[in-house]
Amino acid sequence: MDTAKALGELRRESQSIFNRIHSIAEDAAFVKQVYDHYPDLPLLPNMRCGAWYTDPKIASTERAYFKSTDGHTNNWSFNLRRPNLHILPLIIEHAGLVLVDSTRAGKRIPDALSKTVPMWCAVVNTAILKRATGYLPEIWDTTLYTPPGSVSLQEHSQITLRLDRWASELAASSYRLPELDRPLRPIWITPATTVFPTFPNPPDHEFYPIICVSASKQVANGTERRASGFAYIQGSGDDHELWGMGLTPNLYWKHHHKILTTGSSELPDLVRSLLSNASQNHSIDIDHNGVDLSEPDSESLRAHPNAAFLCLTPDSPDDPNGSVASTGDEPPRMLRIQTPDGKKGQHHFLIAVLPRSMPFIAHHLQRHRTICIACSTGTDMSVGVAVAALAVYFRADGSCFPQGNARSEISKDVVKTRLQWIISSYPQANPSRTTLKRVNDFLLSPLVQSSEPSKTFTSGMDE
Repeated sequence: MDTAKALGELRRESQSIFNRIHSIAEDAAFVKQVYDHYPDLPLLPNMRCGAWYTDPKIASTERAYFKSTDGHTNNWSFNLRRPNLHILPLIIEHAGLVLVDSTRAGKRIPDALSKTVPMWCAVVNTAILKRATGYLPEIWDTTLYTPPGSVSLQEHSQITLRLDRWASELAASSYRLPELDRPLRPIWITPATTVFPTFPNPPDHEFYPIICVSASKQVANGTERRASGFAYIQGSGDDHELWGMGLTPNLYWKHHHKILTTGSSELPDLVRSLLSNASQNHSIDIDHNGVDLSEPDSESLRAHPNAAFLCLTPDSPDDPNGSVASTGDEPPRMLRIQTPDGKKGQHHFLIAVLPRSMPFIAHHLQRHRTICIACSTGTDMSVGVAVAALAVYFRADGSCFPQGNARSEISKDVVKTRLQWIISSYPQANPSRTTLKRVNDFLLSPLVQSSEPSKTFTSGMDE
């Protein structure tokens, strides 16, 4: 076989859903071994990849959001939009945690675990020291710890130079930092680890161990044949859009026994069948009450009399005047705005979604209603609308002001703080840079502001 054919065969094997799923199962078995060794520590997947390797039956319901790109060489960053502070109470409660991720060929440990998590530990430790009011132990370790085989001394040194600035930004933010009684420290485990580290009983710990588990075995060229009939692919859970046919970690774990016992030729048909059944049962879950926002009706609104719903999805029918349960002069409690995907959707977000959303929100805040804002992901455009609404209709102390703040009181720092409010209570929030730019344009740009600023935010619903 010539080189071109060999490379083509490798590519086909790497995109095979059969090979990927069985590779994931092998890695998940290793993660289970780690969990069995640390049964008292919560097991968290690092999203998105880590969810493939953590069985929901043993994993925490919390999720971590450490991005590898924040640890890429010369691109190091502590991003206040991904502070991961929501896992600190869990760490304190259980005296540590186990964090799971993986990486593709060429690395033993993903950058998220070798650099992003260590930077996070050092930054949080330092920020807590900066905010401390005397409760910390005399010796408080703010050292950056990185795995020597994965991070060079030069890179380690360059990252260290940035830590104090990042810690100062975190300490100056609106985020609440819990009172840690000992610092965080990363520990690494891979399939090549021969002996799992042990720790004293929690009261004797000098630190909270953040055990970073790289689930995949490092293999030459990223692929290795298995006697059981599949090709092992390192980091199989990565980029599942390219191979998964729409399969998600949740769907995989729900049906993994059936999936793993299906032959390679029959597996694509099984996945298509599972996806078809799942799509028929799809709804947008609001506060775990199962409100289906794709087909709203009077009954669903009657079940939530003190709530109003704003729905932004690409497939929802656009309703200029709102929909469902509009009685007399009372405007509707549900407004659906069709929001296209892609660049067209971002322009639409600025010129249509935000201008129509603000008066709807203002009207229902005046009537002391809870506002539910939903989009197709629940993490991007809906969060952007919520940030804008918090900036316009809420004071710095968190009190509601439905009449709307003056434009002169709104700044980029205000928008940044409101986003931090949201992330503190909803860590999954991850609005894109473009969405946040559109929010700033809407609130701050003279080109978007109307000649009568107050009407930009509040007109429309009561006319």
